[in-house]
Amino acid sequence: MVALRYAARSDVGLGSKSRNEDSAYAGPELLVLCDGMGGHAAGDVASSLVVGELVHLDGESHGADDALSQLERAIEEANSRLADVMDVYPDSDGMGTTCIAMMRAGTKLAVANIGDSRAYLLRDGRLTRITKDHSFVQSLLDEGRITEDEALHHPQRSLVTRVLTGRTEDTPDLSLRELRRGDRILICSDGLTDYVAEETVGELLGRTDRSPEQVADDLVDVALRASTRDNVTVVVADAVEPGRGSTGPQVVGAAGERRGTQPFRALTPAEKAAQLSREAAGLTLEEPVLAEEGPGSPVLRWLRRAVLTAAAAALVVAAGWGAWTWSQQQYFVGEDDGVVTIFRGVAQDLGPISLSSPEERTDVRLEALPTYYQDRVRGTLSADDRAGADTIVEELRRLAEDGCTPLVILPDGTTTTTVPEGAVAVTGTSRPTGGAATGSGADTATGSSAPRPTVTDPLEVGAQLGTSESTPTVTVVRPRGCP
Repeated sequence: MVALRYAARSDVGLGSKSRNEDSAYAGPELLVLCDGMGGHAAGDVASSLVVGELVHLDGESHGADDALSQLERAIEEANSRLADVMDVYPDSDGMGTTCIAMMRAGTKLAVANIGDSRAYLLRDGRLTRITKDHSFVQSLLDEGRITEDEALHHPQRSLVTRVLTGRTEDTPDLSLRELRRGDRILICSDGLTDYVAEETVGELLGRTDRSPEQVADDLVDVALRASTRDNVTVVVADAVEPGRGSTGPQVVGAAGERRGTQPFRALTPAEKAAQLSREAAGLTLEEPVLAEEGPGSPVLRWLRRAVLTAAAAALVVAAGWGAWTWSQQQYFVGEDDGVVTIFRGVAQDLGPISLSSPEERTDVRLEALPTYYQDRVRGTLSADDRAGADTIVEELRRLAEDGCTPLVILPDGTTTTTVPEGAVAVTGTSRPTGGAATGSGADTATGSSAPRPTVTDPLEVGAQLGTSESTPTVTVVRPRGCP
């Protein structure tokens, strides 16, 4: 048998975020970390809600044979709760969260993961990542289109492809692992791994002379020294002999702030500077609390209120102007009349005022993209700057060119890529070729797996459809997965 000695830490980071959207929980039998997203759409609510829905697993009796199914069922229920909240509160529509949950059952560890938060295992001095990112950059790595070094600095490294959003298809990866004494576990948000090299993380975890509490502090400190612009949250747990494990739960981040259980931690100079910057920018303004008014002149009381009202109005105007100026320095990629377009501003409206405008209509048509990426573009893809937006467009252009051009079969059996003027077009079927006989030798040699349209006998298709001199009928075959 083993027990867990653990520590959880979280920090808002040195960026412009005024609130922590990460949440984490550490208990004797359960470790959970969620990285909320959605900004104005309540990312902090999403992460704290999911953590709150899972904590009941800590303290329950779990057998190794059913631990995974229990964990999966609990995450499904938490995801359903997200959907319920968004139904009741429309302003929260669009929120979501990553989730890593680990539930101990004896010497087994049930692991569930969705999103780009990560889990690591240090065993016998060797660091192993035990989760796989569900992200756009990871998909590029899997396809061999970028290198590990390029992934570290890719402008879209924070674009996730699967998280908990309340939809039924939001399913986590599941695994069951052996837990041994001496193992050290880390689960963390991308506020750490996007700014600190994995080698450095491994070195800090490998300091076995330091406790989980000390290592957790070290990890947050090194992320802050690396100027992390995101919330950073870590949970460090050691597998120890029974009787030496931790007993009290720890809740940090958004969930801890809501419950009032956030551990006190002295601010570093960098944190103090970031906090002052956010306050100067009006991002952490608190409602002023006036002292109780004693007996005095009604005129003076009225004058005091008038001055305070005027000052508050001036602050609102200044904050509004600052927000507008900031928004016009932002870029995102979206859709305008069926065309992939670069926008300046943010994808929001302030009442009747739009906070964005088209900057450049590209040559990429939305319908040329695979269905999944059409949805991503309609939902808008944010960029760090204009160069980042251009990079996104280049990736989309490449996706549009990767085998998503439709094949048009003419009545005489010949093929083209456009529908002739005056012809009647009907949609045919398609399938990925892989190593099929219809694929070219060049494609087979290069191992290309891009889907391409195939038809058993184009002449038969033309014959079945029939033709007429006035209105010839053609078949449009699109590759599978393409619109």
